[in-house]
Amino acid sequence: MTEEKSDSPQMFNVQIDGVWHQFKKGTRVIEACAQAGVYVPRYCYHPKLSSPGNCRMCLIEMGMPRMGPDRKLELGADGKPVINWMPRPQICCAQDVAEGMGVRTNSPLAQDCRKGVMEFLLINHPLDCPICDQAGECELQEFSVEYGNAGSRFLENKVKKPKNVELGPRVTLDDERCILCSRCVRFCNEIAHDDVLGFVDRGSHTVLTAHPGKRLENNYSLNTVDICPVGALTSTDFRFKMRVWFLKETKSICTSCATGCNTVIGTREDIVYRQTPRENDHVNSCWMCDYGRLNFKYLEAENRLLEPQVASGRRLASTDWKNAIAQAAMQLRQFSGANTAIVASGRMTNEELWLTRKIADFVGARYVDIVPRFGRGDEILLSEDRNPNASGAQLILNLDSEPGANLSSIADGVRSGQIRALLVLGENPIKFGISTEQLGNLSAFVIMDILSNATTEHATVVLPASGFAEKRGSMINGEGRLQRLNRAVRPPGNARDDWEILRDLLQALGGSNGLYSIDDVFRQMGAEIPQFARLTLNKISDLGVHVMRVDASPHAPRDPKARDIESAEKKRPPGR
Repeated sequence: MTEEKSDSPQMFNVQIDGVWHQFKKGTRVIEACAQAGVYVPRYCYHPKLSSPGNCRMCLIEMGMPRMGPDRKLELGADGKPVINWMPRPQICCAQDVAEGMGVRTNSPLAQDCRKGVMEFLLINHPLDCPICDQAGECELQEFSVEYGNAGSRFLENKVKKPKNVELGPRVTLDDERCILCSRCVRFCNEIAHDDVLGFVDRGSHTVLTAHPGKRLENNYSLNTVDICPVGALTSTDFRFKMRVWFLKETKSICTSCATGCNTVIGTREDIVYRQTPRENDHVNSCWMCDYGRLNFKYLEAENRLLEPQVASGRRLASTDWKNAIAQAAMQLRQFSGANTAIVASGRMTNEELWLTRKIADFVGARYVDIVPRFGRGDEILLSEDRNPNASGAQLILNLDSEPGANLSSIADGVRSGQIRALLVLGENPIKFGISTEQLGNLSAFVIMDILSNATTEHATVVLPASGFAEKRGSMINGEGRLQRLNRAVRPPGNARDDWEILRDLLQALGGSNGLYSIDDVFRQMGAEIPQFARLTLNKISDLGVHVMRVDASPHAPRDPKARDIESAEKKRPPGR
């Protein structure tokens, strides 16, 4: 008979600071210490990258179990292995746990090693914390408080290195702050697959630079700024704009493509200053593309719609929300379903799409569709599908065919005069074949959007909406994972949250009432759509939950440990 292989991982007993713990085989010692509640300082180590072991900040005392003459472990009075301690300190970032291993993280030897490493790192450092962009997020600052000396024994002149070096269009280098941890070099090689950075010269004169004839301009270059433990690599866009301790941080998701990378939005006084990736091994690991990261400038665009408007003669006139909603409802009610069409957007939240479906059902719209949006993707994070919620639109709007299949019929209906009323939500009708002249012939052309475009002046009613950072809601990414948007800033002017506009329009048309919050909309949606059953916006959690199977999905460099978790998650009913 053959022995059945056990699915349970092999566990090792490891002593950390005198206490025995169990860890899975393959766990790095530095991660084992973290799991045991002991943080070991580090600079070069990053959990998603290889371990070069070159900063030496994670030096500890390490020992292995004593073996007897019979080649068996010698056990002490407590029944645990007796440990022989090594005479020299060892790094714990590149070492895996082993059975009977012993670790001392806070011994006098380990403390002296960290103080020595810090003294060497600070010898040539410019110590320009008051003007450094990394202040408030700098690991060198934090560790120098705990392990640095009050004074310096260094008598020679500091080595001067280059400052304000443009490594690429989005990253600026202050080389004199670099501590040669090589995180950026390894990221470019291992994650971005763009071998562009490296070290030149030797000793104290070693500097970080791009290889001759190359620039750091790949679509993931700003991740090097995130993982830089000091202020050497800085974001050119964010550089010297705001101190990080002034920023309010809001957990959200990126809406620039179907991947839906988890993000943290940094804001102050209703202005978005930056987006940074948030770790989620099911979606984006801890990375984010530059395209999505910087795609928030339009929230402060000059052509932002700030007031509701109603057509008066051949011009649009500002009005209040009550009149704008009443006018939109009156115009849509004048036509039968065969003369009405609705164009929604794959950038709308599930809650907004749900209310759009209710409006479509109430007016009996002949056509309901979204505009497909595609671009060049990659094999890392950026999806070819630039709509962040095409999966949610397909599910909630009951689109029988591929998104965009009805757009040509809508354009033909507008040209022939069969469609007399058109409700467009967050899209530009010119892009699917309707000219401005044809839009001007419509009896009812209602727009809900955040930016004006060439079609806005031909609208009969304009409803200013909110951008992704200005509202709360949920979306389903390209892999079928339900994730949550959170409001980071307030919309400018008299712009309103999209779901509130659609709710009021539905009510003015004569539809149901009783929706007082976005949570009410989600609950109503969950009562009719099985994928959302037993869920609420709060139950989605910060990491989301898998709710549906999607055949075509973008590739994301997820943590291999997350695959088993997600496969089990997909087998569970939603909400459990």
